[in-house]
Amino acid sequence: MAPLIEARQLYKEYAMGEVSVAALRGVDLVVGRGEFLAIMGPSGSGKSTLLHLLGGLETASAGEVALEESTLAELGERAMTVLRRRRIGIVFQFFNLLPTMTAEENVALPLLLDGRPWRECTGRAAEALAWVGLADRAHHTPDRLSGGEQQRAALARALVIRPQVLLADEPTGNLDRAAGGLVLDLLRRACSESGQSVVMVTHDPWAAARADRVVFLRDGRVVNELRGPGLTADSLAQA
Repeated sequence: MAPLIEARQLYKEYAMGEVSVAALRGVDLVVGRGEFLAIMGPSGSGKSTLLHLLGGLETASAGEVALEESTLAELGERAMTVLRRRRIGIVFQFFNLLPTMTAEENVALPLLLDGRPWRECTGRAAEALAWVGLADRAHHTPDRLSGGEQQRAALARALVIRPQVLLADEPTGNLDRAAGGLVLDLLRRACSESGQSVVMVTHDPWAAARADRVVFLRDGRVVNELRGPGLTADSLAQA
């Protein structure tokens, strides 16, 4: 499988008063094209920090991240913003939908910010909402959507740009099993049908079992890796 993202010797430190805390300690990681990769580990292991570095939301203290030909640290702020806007979709645990906008408007927003024509924005938003099963909720504001529907709208917003990679930080963390299963099915489809790479941070073995490969972090280091087929919640819980 050809690589899409390569992280090399990533270190990340945070200043906590006069003390420096190491979140990542020399992480190497390759994400293949069309691969569904899950990152697991205990709280404080560096999972979300790694995801933020892969998406250019934070900069590494040392090491580098490359998305195809683009080394993220070499991009200026504007170029990094454009790259994220056009090539990286991001889904968070908390849905981050704008409360005064409809689902369609929330989904169309990334395209509007990129300067696309309104008709194109709304047309592609409608397609994305239909893809996640929310065509009949397009004109509902978030307060009229269930938690699972809000997360699917957030996923549609990430997918509307047709990204190369989708980064998901605990996307099922606030959902029950049924709603979470729908979101995981859609992430799986993004890989198998659209050829997009998915990198998902999760603490839940049941969610991670949907991935092609699972990387385990502890104390800021990669300590284990398992790959399917045959990944199960039980095998991941015991790893």
